[in-house]
Amino acid sequence: MNTSRDSAGEGREAPEPSMSELAGAYAARSGVERGEDGQIDVLKSVGGFRGLAEAILPGLLFTLLYTVTQGLYLSLGAAVAAAGAFAVANLIQKRPLVQSLTGVIGVAICAVFALRSGSGTTYFLPGFYLNGAYILAFVVSVLVKWPVAGLLFGFIRGENLSWRSEKKRLRAYSLATWIIISVFALRLAVQLPLYLADNVAALGTMRLAMGVPLYALGLWLAWMVSRPLPAGSGEPAA
Repeated sequence: MNTSRDSAGEGREAPEPSMSELAGAYAARSGVERGEDGQIDVLKSVGGFRGLAEAILPGLLFTLLYTVTQGLYLSLGAAVAAAGAFAVANLIQKRPLVQSLTGVIGVAICAVFALRSGSGTTYFLPGFYLNGAYILAFVVSVLVKWPVAGLLFGFIRGENLSWRSEKKRLRAYSLATWIIISVFALRLAVQLPLYLADNVAALGTMRLAMGVPLYALGLWLAWMVSRPLPAGSGEPAA
């Protein structure tokens, strides 16, 4: 049955977004930005100093308090309270709430896992599932020749999706995506043995060290290896 009502198109279903539009929306929501010097602004891409604090403080409080007191409820309460405080502060200051709310939800999920098991190490278990999911999604993106790094960096550099028609650019963005994949894989390789050993202090420390700082390094390396070569030059452009 035809759903159109008139020549203006009333009643017709809205056209589905194209791959280009979806990729552009993904790049816009990622928070990754390019600095005035043409290089990726790593600090701004992870939310600045405030974003770093939001990402690090809840886990830091949980690790410190649990290591010192062995009190699960106290440690979880402090982590959830810290994440909630950032969300409330952003709400009062009318700042974007996406990162804060994501942080609150993430900490709450970790707290539920820990409460159900009664073990402090289980607080970190959801992170393993998340890293595994990222690895799977990013590997698939490379295999189907839509590497995530290309979808992200391509729009930031103004290439849009033109890089897919150039074998060298496709290979460069595939390599960049593998670099980010290696960050997620390294986290699992280092942290899973600590989880199995029930070592909360070491696991929490590694989770903090291999969280935003390691991701920022991987993001910068991925940006650098995927730089396009300017015409007539052997040096990569920004």
